[in-house]
Amino acid sequence: MRILVSGAGVAGPVLAYWLTRHGFSVTVVERAPGPRRTGGHAVDLFRPAVDISEKMGVLPHIEERATGTKRMTIHQESTRRPVRVDLSKIFGAASDRHVEIMRDDLSEIYYGAARDDVEYLFGDSITAISPDGEVRFENATPRRFDLVVGADGLHSHVRRLSFGDESRFSAFTGAYFGVLTLPNVSGLDGELHIHVGVGRTAGIYGARHLGDARVLFLFRSERELDCHHHDVARQKELLRSAFDGMHPDVDRWLEELGRTRAFYFDSITQVRMDTWSRGRVTLVGDAAYCPGPAVGGSTSLAVVGAYVLAGELARAGGDHKRAFPAYEHAMAEHVHGSRAAALGAAKTLIPTSRLGVRGLAQGARLISALPAGPSRALLRLTTKSARLYNSMTVDDYPPPPTASRGTP
Repeated sequence: MRILVSGAGVAGPVLAYWLTRHGFSVTVVERAPGPRRTGGHAVDLFRPAVDISEKMGVLPHIEERATGTKRMTIHQESTRRPVRVDLSKIFGAASDRHVEIMRDDLSEIYYGAARDDVEYLFGDSITAISPDGEVRFENATPRRFDLVVGADGLHSHVRRLSFGDESRFSAFTGAYFGVLTLPNVSGLDGELHIHVGVGRTAGIYGARHLGDARVLFLFRSERELDCHHHDVARQKELLRSAFDGMHPDVDRWLEELGRTRAFYFDSITQVRMDTWSRGRVTLVGDAAYCPGPAVGGSTSLAVVGAYVLAGELARAGGDHKRAFPAYEHAMAEHVHGSRAAALGAAKTLIPTSRLGVRGLAQGARLISALPAGPSRALLRLTTKSARLYNSMTVDDYPPPPTASRGTP
């Protein structure tokens, strides 16, 4: 059985790995000319995603490339005294198994896990999908597949081809984020420095093994801004406008916008669909149920979703009419919970009032200062995301002993 996966970010390679272990033949098509190395930002793997990574045999590689961010300094806008926080205590309170890693590093690790067993078509993309499984590409000759999976992110091309325009399924949360790469001239190693004001948050972090630093910008907007997700010049203009005059440190980061070698910007938007499947096509990860980039734990959700989809296809013997509904049923509670958690996280990370700014700083300080038990209890009481990720459970889908690896 031949399955085509669109997208080689996180969900695509994880799905490809598990499909081949279950005996399916997998092709992955990716628009980029090779595995993506665009800078990216740090992402979180919570317990279920860490467990799945361990089953894949890649957890040691992930832990080797972990950011190691352990200390945080919070500067409240218009307040001189910073608040210093032990991040390792907060991460430990949030999840009993957690790793923070750069997204590009994670994608590369997952890609390497099954690249010898999967056919990769880089520098290409899907242009049409027929009901009988014939797929047309920008460059490659048309081919027929039994199933097609869109793992191509928030602005999924497969979703547009199979379900319609993106605007039908996207829900703007009222915020934007941007990421830029700049030289780590301050020698940051396992440190995060953030500046927080009403409606805007900016932070810089770095690690010795990264060789550079990342700056993350988050800001609120009451309306969707006039900006296409490929219009980089306009995106940089919006960031300068949103963060102008916040702090001399932030002004220096903004100066790097004209020189940075890697930049990313997008709205914090949720994907809300009644179903992720239509005929021979289904979606996984951000393409199907993005809870909100930078705030919603979407990376862990993508890893779990890919594992579940492959497992349900194997359990159904490749019968998508049984597997796709089972996959959606298994993921429904996780997806709905992640949406609510993301909205709460966005409100905390980008405060809407001076009281919220102070609450973020003092709450983080209190959690990091308490012993592990009380700090975990406090975090669970005050954040939906901690409760969600600690309670997320996934079925076990062991590959049959006779399953052969997929071949191109």
